[in-house]
Amino acid sequence: MTISVGAKLPDASLQVMGGNGPEAVSLSSKLAGRNVVIFGLPGAYTGTCTTAHVPSFIRAKEKLAAKGVDEVICLSVNDAFVMKAWGESMGADAAGITMAGDVDASFTKAIGMEFSVPAIGFFDRSKRYALYAVDGVVKVLHAEENAGQCDISGGEAMLAAI
Repeated sequence: MTISVGAKLPDASLQVMGGNGPEAVSLSSKLAGRNVVIFGLPGAYTGTCTTAHVPSFIRAKEKLAAKGVDEVICLSVNDAFVMKAWGESMGADAAGITMAGDVDASFTKAIGMEFSVPAIGFFDRSKRYALYAVDGVVKVLHAEENAGQCDISGGEAMLAAI
């Protein structure tokens, strides 16, 4: 079942790059009492993710913060090493976007956003979406019908919806 507006996000162990290597971070600790935007995408260094999705949130980050968003998290089924390198190469880290890996796709599966395309090596990847959660409850959910598009799931669309 796909997550919906009004639902509480499940806890998950995400992976981020810390000073001494990959670190597990509890999603519930990032959500408790906070306003958080999470945008999920199929994969680091992939086409639309690199040319449209991440750049849209880099452009919108400061305006989202001005609207009370405490943190913007980019989530992909990748490891912390890849997410850190990609975040640095894109300027997402410098913009203050948290680059997190859902390494085993457990969160992605729990919210019903997984898909696979074996022909191109995509197994249990994340569909393209963006959500806004207040204290862990989904208030806005923008899910793309086609993973190759970044229309309703982009930073500007989320900014307009909050």
